[in-house]
Amino acid sequence: MNAPVSDEPARSAAQARSGPLRWGAVALGCAALVAGSIAAAPGARPAGTAPTAVGTPRSLPAAGAPDAGRAQLPLDCGPLPTAVSVSFAADLGDGTPATVAAAHCQAGSGTAPDGVFVLTAGPGGAPTVHDTLVDWKEGLTVTRLALRSDGTLTAEAKGYSTPDVPRCCPDLAVQLSWTRHGAQWSRTQQSTPTAST
Repeated sequence: MNAPVSDEPARSAAQARSGPLRWGAVALGCAALVAGSIAAAPGARPAGTAPTAVGTPRSLPAAGAPDAGRAQLPLDCGPLPTAVSVSFAADLGDGTPATVAAAHCQAGSGTAPDGVFVLTAGPGGAPTVHDTLVDWKEGLTVTRLALRSDGTLTAEAKGYSTPDVPRCCPDLAVQLSWTRHGAQWSRTQQSTPTAST
C-alpha cells in the first residue's frame, strides 16, 4: 500500500516563489503612494526650481524708495495740504523698493484720520499707490508703523468706539497687522478702550 502523498512541499515552494513577488508589488505601491503625496503637498516642487510665491518683506534704506511726500494720495482734503505722519522704505518681497506710509489731511483742529498706503514707483518714477491698507474713512490716527523680521507689517493707532465720540478725543487703542500672501494682504485688528483720564 502506498503512503499518502503530501502537497506541503508544493505549497511551500509556491509561497517561496510568490512571497518576494507579493512584497515587491507592495513596496512599489507604497513608493508610488509616497511619490504622489509629495507631488500633491503644498509648496512641493522639483529641486532647483524657484518658488513662485512672493518672498518675505524686509526693510530697506530710504534711498531709492518712493517719496511719500510727492504722492497723490486718495485723501479727501479739498484745499488742505496732506501730511505724512510716519513712513519707512521696504522691499515687500518682490525686489521692488516700496514705501509704507500713513498720511492725513493737514487740518487746523481735531485729530485728522490717517490712510495707510503702500507706494511704488509708477511711470517716470512718480510715487503711486500700490495698496491701501487703511482707508482714511475708518477714522484711525496712526501713531506707529513698523515691519517685523518675519515680514508682517504692524501699526498702532487711535480710534473711536462710536460716531458720537468727539473727534478730538479717540477712546480706543488699535493694534493692526498685515501679512502678505502673494499679491494680497490679510489684515488683523484688535481694539481696546483707552484708560480714562
